[in-house]
Amino acid sequence: MTATPDLATSRPATPRPASPDLLRAVFRRHAAGVAVITARGAAGPVGFTATSLTSVSAEPPLLSFGIGTGASSWPAVSEADHVGVHILGEHQQELAATFARSGADRFGAPTAWREGPQGVPVLDGVLAWLVCRVHARVPAGDHRIVLAEVVVGDPTGTGRPLLYHQGRFTALRD
Repeated sequence: MTATPDLATSRPATPRPASPDLLRAVFRRHAAGVAVITARGAAGPVGFTATSLTSVSAEPPLLSFGIGTGASSWPAVSEADHVGVHILGEHQQELAATFARSGADRFGAPTAWREGPQGVPVLDGVLAWLVCRVHARVPAGDHRIVLAEVVVGDPTGTGRPLLYHQGRFTALRD
């Protein structure tokens, strides 16, 4: 028989006050699915890796994601009528890293993509993708929460999802 730790005695001795470092430390322990958000900007396609993707409502079909106002993609996303949402597979760690890297040529080779509905860049080889109409951009500290309504999509990609945990991309374990 295995002993179960007593939760009352496993608390840290001294709780830390709220800070950006505390928030980052806690969310490093939260495994999150990995998505890439894309949009058509005045100077061409833009995109970024997001782990803040959330289903909001089934009726109407709404989702949300966060984006920093200092992000290179923010100017295009702030004006876009439509965005692309791509669920990455465990085989796409390098793609996730490319879209997370500042200054990277995100849509250059080897990234495979095409112009999709509403002119939104759609990435090839993903587990699923959606094109969504931007419904609202809600201020939230140094970020904006984008609410978007699903217009069209494809859930038929194959494979298992890519996860982000402890500061790195990883896969599900059986």
